Amino acid sequence: MGFHRRLAPTGSDRGAGAFGVAACVMSAAVAALGTLPASAAPQDDTRAEVDRLYTQAERATEAYDEADERGDALREQLGAAQDEIARQQDRVNTMRDELGSLAGAQYRSGGLDPSLALLFSADPDDYLDKASVLDRIGTRQAGELKDLRLALRELAQKREEADGKLAELERSRTAVARNKRVIEGKLARAKRLLDSLPYADRAAYDRASRSVRTGLAGLGDSVASSSRAAAAVAAARSAIGRPYVWGANGPGGFDCSGLMQWSYAHAGVGLPRTSQAQRFAGRRIPLSQARPGDLVTYRSDASHVGMYVGGGQVIHAPYPGAPVRYDPVGMMPISSVTRV
Repeated sequence: MGFHRRLAPTGSDRGAGAFGVAACVMSAAVAALGTLPASAAPQDDTRAEVDRLYTQAERATEAYDEADERGDALREQLGAAQDEIARQQDRVNTMRDELGSLAGAQYRSGGLDPSLALLFSADPDDYLDKASVLDRIGTRQAGELKDLRLALRELAQKREEADGKLAELERSRTAVARNKRVIEGKLARAKRLLDSLPYADRAAYDRASRSVRTGLAGLGDSVASSSRAAAAVAAARSAIGRPYVWGANGPGGFDCSGLMQWSYAHAGVGLPRTSQAQRFAGRRIPLSQARPGDLVTYRSDASHVGMYVGGGQVIHAPYPGAPVRYDPVGMMPISSVTRV
């Protein structure tokens, strides 16, 4: 798995082509099944299992995003630590060179006992001047030695910290790979189950949309709460129709939290990568006060997120195979509403 994604204002397509299908998922598609014809009833168990797998895959996707975001931060920290180690090593080398020069001067001037050197000196005044300089050199050398010992301790500490960050980065990589396998396994099983359905039932499932459910029209205000919220809404609207791609945060595809991050990046606001973290990215407000640009998180674990756009609707990246679209804000149990 590559580690090239950066949380830049323009977003990126991390993970976008590697796995075509996504997992920001549709626990809410369970509700949509109520719109299917009664003739589809024999396939209810299969569709319910597909929904369950998609929901589990979405939760694994959020864990994947979190681990990958942590990996990005650790790589930056490790790079900064390595730069600091290099600077500290240069400082230590310079101090060692200076101490070597001082030690050489003392050795060359200290071959005789000071009293004998004064006795045999052709110019006692000149000797006394040199002795005074050598005394100052000795004092300076002691100070330089103290500084060198401190610098060496700091260097060792920085190397230890860098080793710790490297070990943590490896753990993050392991977590990313593990969640990737979980996601791919669940999505593959969901696809096999869907493929096992008769064509008519599969087509009905593909057409099932949460947008046919009753929304909560008239909530809050139709005007964005701020200019940056308005800019984020405009960006989210521009993404309508783009595919859901798990682990991606634009511009070619998105998972649910990736769409929110990308949209607010266009407003100059850096959001965390996961829906669980995004719910704490601003001030909590009641649903009745929702305005365009507010983030709406779903389920008790906040594993899905959309952006309220007014008229009882949100824009979100729903689940594998479904493009970014409008759906009712009440499409599934709401966890929180956050004003960024």
